[in-house]
Amino acid sequence: MQPIIRALPYSELFKDHLANPRNAGELSGANAVAEETNPVCGDRLRLSLRIHDGRVVSARFLAYGCPPTIVCGSVLTGMIEGMEVEDAMKLTRKEIADALGGLPSRKHHAGALAIETLQAAIANRGAKP
Repeated sequence: MQPIIRALPYSELFKDHLANPRNAGELSGANAVAEETNPVCGDRLRLSLRIHDGRVVSARFLAYGCPPTIVCGSVLTGMIEGMEVEDAMKLTRKEIADALGGLPSRKHHAGALAIETLQAAIANRGAKP
């Protein structure tokens, strides 16, 4: 009997971000940092930003968890680099999911974690990491 091979229910863009995460790692000189954890599944996302003159000039992430959490961190950092802080604060988990070609409903928590971490990092701006 042949093994059953299931295609991942994710877009090619999702798969590319998973294989080649953008902006992964620490950010030296970050002035806005937060780490949030999903209390249900234990996924963690750390976001480090460098904000200057009301604009996100650099963003990096570290993630521990399911593939969607890693991909949402990757997509989020790409979306917010160069963005005004005010606009970054308006981002939604749906916009993150849409930017990566969608997420299965059971994985929407990854987009929510990305948004919560972004909002916490901006709120922590200037605090010691």
